[in-house]
Amino acid sequence: MVALARPVDLLIAKFGEMVKENVPLAPYTSARIGGPADIFITVDSVAALARVVKYLWKNDMPFLVMGGGSNLLVSDKGARGVVVLNRAKKVTFHAGNQPSVSAESGVVFSNLANRCASKGFGGIEWAAAVPGTIGGAVYGNAGAFGGDVAGSLLSTELLTETGREKFSVEQMGYGYRASLLKRGELKAIVLSAEFSLTNSTKEDATVKIQQFSAHRKTTQPPGASMGSMFKNPAGDYAGRLIEVSGLKGTRIGNAEVSPLHGNFFVNHGATRAEDIRKLVQLVQKTVKEKQGVELELEIEMVGEWQI
Repeated sequence: MVALARPVDLLIAKFGEMVKENVPLAPYTSARIGGPADIFITVDSVAALARVVKYLWKNDMPFLVMGGGSNLLVSDKGARGVVVLNRAKKVTFHAGNQPSVSAESGVVFSNLANRCASKGFGGIEWAAAVPGTIGGAVYGNAGAFGGDVAGSLLSTELLTETGREKFSVEQMGYGYRASLLKRGELKAIVLSAEFSLTNSTKEDATVKIQQFSAHRKTTQPPGASMGSMFKNPAGDYAGRLIEVSGLKGTRIGNAEVSPLHGNFFVNHGATRAEDIRKLVQLVQKTVKEKQGVELELEIEMVGEWQI
């Protein structure tokens, strides 16, 4: 009998050196936590991203697209199937009375905000405080300091099973840290996005970014974390609820609820994903018991987990 080719062998035959086996994911996440991906494919353009994803869909190979690795908790056992690392980073500026910027989904959002400011464009200064990439931001309606993707997006190009399609902001079904993509209402990945800008000056836009950054440094912990762990409940803040429940500074292993901001969990080095999960469960249970509020995760848990 002829042995069937392994999925990784098929992918190597198709995409060559873009494909690796058993790659640790911790270095690719903002929390620096997580086990290996069975198969790891790096793409550096939208065309390559679309080509890889079409092949994976066609061959029923489960996959996860990663950008900056924020808002992700990868299990200690890692991720089965394929992880596609998105490094598509082309940026195009459109000047005029109604300026805008188009960015591929692997662009780091905070870097884009700074690039806009350096060219005298405003409108997305708030994004300088957003971790992760354009793809993740469009997927989850990321926001900070009163701004969010839903308020700045003009359109996004998605890859669906029928091909590349442009979606308006209205078609994305945005809600608080939610979209039709995050709710699983459409099978698609983000290829690129266009954001509206304003004509400003380099000085004004840069000062605004510096003010946001300074505020962030005084209210959010440095070091390895996933960003905000929980969504803010209606009319309240997850961080406040965690603080008044006496949980700031709580620690399991090397995972700690930040003493500076309760909605951030910090990795103090060699932290296990399982310890983060136990800390999540402890915080949810305690806040429910003491405040009567069920905290909903903002991060997504990826990979194999213990029952």
